[in-house]
Amino acid sequence: MQIKTFAHRTNLPPKTIRYYEEIGLLPPPKRLENGYRDYDETDVARARFVAGARQLDFSLDDIQEILDLRDKRIAPCRVVLDLLEEKADEISRLIAKLQRMEAELRELRQLGETFPTDDIDGKNCVCHLVSEQSQHN
Repeated sequence: MQIKTFAHRTNLPPKTIRYYEEIGLLPPPKRLENGYRDYDETDVARARFVAGARQLDFSLDDIQEILDLRDKRIAPCRVVLDLLEEKADEISRLIAKLQRMEAELRELRQLGETFPTDDIDGKNCVCHLVSEQSQHN
């Protein structure tokens, strides 16, 4: 199949497909006599794995490691399980950070309501509170 069909089947833009070929995540495809790329079902399966792994925010290096294991006929399942756990932990930390930020924003908003809203210089208004945030982080 040509790249347009391949892109449709894998939900990857042709530009991304070419990039993945360039960096080795996807093998160079066979070429037709006219020079067009010619993909097969094996390519589709590999590209779908890459796309799925990217959707889960696996890095390109992580994906390459998994594919290298597969190419060597070594089951990458333990690596994938470990990466899933790492990503879940990372998301948990991010959620906690965002919740702290949300609470801080709401607190600043409430405190900011006690300041004047017509201070053009920003020295005695909510803008002053925002400026002070850089000192706390």
